[in-house]
Amino acid sequence: MGHDGAECAKHMPKVYFKTYGCQMNERDTEQVARMFSEGGYTLTSDEHEADAILVNTCSVRDQAEQKALGKMNKMGKIRRTKPHVVYGFMGCMAQSRGSELFSQIPHLDVVVGTQKYHKVFSYVDEILKRRMEARMDNPALAMKGENVCDVEEEAGSQNTIRDHLVKPREISAFVSIMQGCNMRCSFCIVPDTRGHERSRSIADVVDEVKRLVDGGVREVNLLGQIVNLYGRTEFPIVGGKSPFVQLLEAVHEVPGLDRIRFVSPHPIGFRDDLVNAFAELPKLCSHIHFPMQSGSDRILKLMRRPYRHEKFVEICDKMKAVRKDLAITTDIIVGFPTETDDDFQATLDTVRQVEFANAFIFRYSKRRNTPAAEMDGQLEENVKEERNQILLAAVNEICMRQHAELVGTQAQILCEGTSRYKEERLSGRTSQNRIVVFEGDIDRFAGKMFDVKIERSTGFTLYGTPCVNDA
Repeated sequence: MGHDGAECAKHMPKVYFKTYGCQMNERDTEQVARMFSEGGYTLTSDEHEADAILVNTCSVRDQAEQKALGKMNKMGKIRRTKPHVVYGFMGCMAQSRGSELFSQIPHLDVVVGTQKYHKVFSYVDEILKRRMEARMDNPALAMKGENVCDVEEEAGSQNTIRDHLVKPREISAFVSIMQGCNMRCSFCIVPDTRGHERSRSIADVVDEVKRLVDGGVREVNLLGQIVNLYGRTEFPIVGGKSPFVQLLEAVHEVPGLDRIRFVSPHPIGFRDDLVNAFAELPKLCSHIHFPMQSGSDRILKLMRRPYRHEKFVEICDKMKAVRKDLAITTDIIVGFPTETDDDFQATLDTVRQVEFANAFIFRYSKRRNTPAAEMDGQLEENVKEERNQILLAAVNEICMRQHAELVGTQAQILCEGTSRYKEERLSGRTSQNRIVVFEGDIDRFAGKMFDVKIERSTGFTLYGTPCVNDA
């Protein structure tokens, strides 16, 4: 007898995910979602129909933590009509706050840290099964004393983020190559939430990329907290090439892969072998996200960033020399403790000197247990906001000018599918990570690389027409 798939799906437990923070968090959520899918759950975008609700948290800024706490508090109302629902925090805030979250969120059941993503499914599934069985025996049964908090370190955890939920027509994927950070910048909580640097083997990463390509992926984005320091404590330098460059070369050889990106490198590990890789490996995209944080040497020293403005600019110049069409984006913190008008002006001057294609600008936010949080000279929020707006205006002016200069030229894009805002249009990205929107048939263009003629710009988005008869 055949089975009605839709009817079966009604009886499968549902899980809802909400993710805050960076691309690494998105990748971690994907791994956990894959485990739930393999365990018989269906993913839902509606928390009200979920049997398990999981929030993957970020601790880089206080705003992200407050959003996660607010969302979890709000979703607690669902338990009034669905008392069996399991609630869980995972990720960086879960790692840093641990069991104290149970007192902040009364309905919380599970807190799982950054080295235990592979255990989230078993913790949640066990609680949910017990609750469902108890509900059958006594619907009014109060289910207490089931809290799980697991934030301990675990050897080999970097090897557990390796599986994907590849969607139809998905042509770009993130690949986690390492976890943790050893740098100890004075403003950053990541070493405490992600642990020390731990890297996967080149062979494991290449095998993952091959599986993705077999599934239709054409572009991979290699992820690491400081991605270019990959393997520095585990693997040797070979032929003058760092383990990261060795990895890039190995991934570059995967048949069927068209593009390679990576995020985010640190100036301390950006040596000539990596610069030369952009000359020797054509699959490397002409874009790097290169966090500067500040253009002031005094502030960089207080941040414990082991480079100076001159060195940062020198690396940017070297990169542009080997890739004439290179686009550089960056991260900047404004309002760091004791930042003066002169310090801020140095940052603004560097933005204009390097001409970043884009920048993520953050107002300094205190993070507990970091040296910067205890520094004298904390700035008022209105000063941070004023400087934030000045930097945004400068970055936006550069971006709009660069886009205007592209009108009338041709650019190669990889079509990602329908446009984010208008489904009747398609969109793709240039090698420089610029979005181009165009008209076309999704069956004809999705997942393919071809040239488009850039016909206009709205300032931040480019619009064009395919230059091919048969993409």
